[in-house]
Amino acid sequence: MRLGNPGYLDRVVDTEVAGALASSPAVLIEGPRGCGKTWTGQRFARSEIVLDGSEALRIAAEVDPGSILAGEEPRLLDEWQLVRGIWNPMRHACDRRGGFGHFLLTGSQNPPDDVTEHSGAGRVARVRMRPMTLWESGDSTGEVSLASLLDGGRCRAPDTERTIGDVASLICRGGWPRMVGMAASTAQARLRDYLSDIARVDISRVGGIRRNPLMVMDLLASLARNESTTASIAALRADLAEEGTGAPARSTIGAYLDELARLFVIEPLPAWFAHLRSASRLRKSPKRYFADPALAVAALRGSAAFLERDLEMMGLLFESMAMRDLRVYAQAMGAHLYYYRDQSNLEADAIIDSLDGRWAAVEIKLGGGSAIKRAMGSLRAVRSRVDTSRRGDPARLIVLTAFGPGYQTDDGVAVVPLTALRP
Repeated sequence: MRLGNPGYLDRVVDTEVAGALASSPAVLIEGPRGCGKTWTGQRFARSEIVLDGSEALRIAAEVDPGSILAGEEPRLLDEWQLVRGIWNPMRHACDRRGGFGHFLLTGSQNPPDDVTEHSGAGRVARVRMRPMTLWESGDSTGEVSLASLLDGGRCRAPDTERTIGDVASLICRGGWPRMVGMAASTAQARLRDYLSDIARVDISRVGGIRRNPLMVMDLLASLARNESTTASIAALRADLAEEGTGAPARSTIGAYLDELARLFVIEPLPAWFAHLRSASRLRKSPKRYFADPALAVAALRGSAAFLERDLEMMGLLFESMAMRDLRVYAQAMGAHLYYYRDQSNLEADAIIDSLDGRWAAVEIKLGGGSAIKRAMGSLRAVRSRVDTSRRGDPARLIVLTAFGPGYQTDDGVAVVPLTALRP
């Protein structure tokens, strides 16, 4: 009998986890704390051990790691990285038992490479999990399928009739399973606690070095102000110099950023490299996004009302929310997500690059007729600049919006409200 959870909401990643269990001895589900990894693991597991609930249990596991591997399979090892000696005994157990689907491991920090230096290749399938998309939380009607759009399907959806206040609330509430039913203000209070815990405890634990909590909070606020941008370490350092905690060395900021990425608090979006018809050079620096835009609001101690008064900031955070959802949907299709920007600042907010060679370009706008027209023009310009004799024509050009109906132009540009999108 599987453990399960009676209140479980289906996740897009469920299909990937099921497939990984059927083809790998062990499956590692990793992602930010609170995104639902344990609940998803319990949906598939028949036994479990929770390693962040008891210091005595962790000590016992350190002494005899093999003792916690016995149990009905698949066996869930929750927060496995807290007992770093588990990895190799788990790997050897997979070898001895043969077959597939022995262990599910969940973790909210990516351990140093030396912990998994004995590769899990051939034994451990890694599945990345993120906070819930609007489709998963029930806030998207699902009228438009991203996979269908890339297959040439038509784009039609009625106006979802969301208001600017509705969208601000969705941004502030975020995609955390325990907070789906909360008011945005209540969720923000809990997320401020979440970031405080990361600054005081988690970031020091993941790096094994005591970090300055005030400096971590200042860095999180700077990252929030620069959400959805390619802000350099120099720009972040200048921000910190104005906060009163001083200007740390560039190497220190780099170390903090690495640790926040290992905790899955932030996730960089790499630049897309394509063959161009022109002599334009492509930008190389990654863009940084919080795992969920609600964390950026919490880092700024903001609110839905705050976003409604600052539509420029709201636009950046809406882009962040759209990126969260696109990462989940693209992963489900076996695709990767990038951004495009060249030296002339021609850009596409997202490039969906599929394993079969197909690609699609996406621009993200809050809404408004003139903004949507500019986004269409930008996407068409990107299409004209890419050398399609080497990359092929884009499978689709897509404008993601917060408001209005879903439709497509005569030349196939799809305009889709995020609140109507599904995988």
